[in-house]
Amino acid sequence: MSSDIAAVQAPLNRVETSTLLGNTMAFVALTSGLFALGAYVGRDLSGGWAIGLFIAAFVLLIGISAAVRRSEQLAVELLCGFGFLLGLAVAPTVAYYGGSDPQAVWEAGGATALFIAGLGAGGYATRRDLSRVARSSFWALLGLIVFGIVLVFVQIPGGAIIYAVAGLVIFAGLTLFDFQRLRQAKEIRTAPLLAASIFLDVLNVFVLFLSIFGGDE
Repeated sequence: MSSDIAAVQAPLNRVETSTLLGNTMAFVALTSGLFALGAYVGRDLSGGWAIGLFIAAFVLLIGISAAVRRSEQLAVELLCGFGFLLGLAVAPTVAYYGGSDPQAVWEAGGATALFIAGLGAGGYATRRDLSRVARSSFWALLGLIVFGIVLVFVQIPGGAIIYAVAGLVIFAGLTLFDFQRLRQAKEIRTAPLLAASIFLDVLNVFVLFLSIFGGDE
């Protein structure tokens, strides 16, 4: 029995790692497509729906984590729902920028692609342990959330830009770590969960760039 456990926990070989990378990025692409569909379907939704949809998406994210070890098919189905719900949740924001400043949407999309591609490649290639970077980024993210709440009630000159730039620095660290996890993973079936994590990096980076290129004050 101990040998079975050791076999499960053994690092993936090069072929398996390449398979995991391919599966994960395919799932990221699928989730992105469903996100785009959700953003289109929900383009006329009011902003009041966003909180409820975000909560529903978070519930599905927890479901992916629980399902990934039991049924990859169920995990993928939950991932699809996760992407679609997030698209619905962000739809009012995307629709606002699409109507008022379409160029900002394209610029944010291009910057996000370059950001994720560059940091993703770096995170996947590096042999340095990025766990400390991930922990620091997590705590910094909590601090950024608090700062964002403060901005709702207190007007700080340049607060939106400070928030966006700080957020990009934080998600740079998280993106590096998430792509390193692809190379360090011990099970191919974790692909849907890794895809959800990477997609969240992509989404947050896109929204942050959108606020910069959209000229939020």
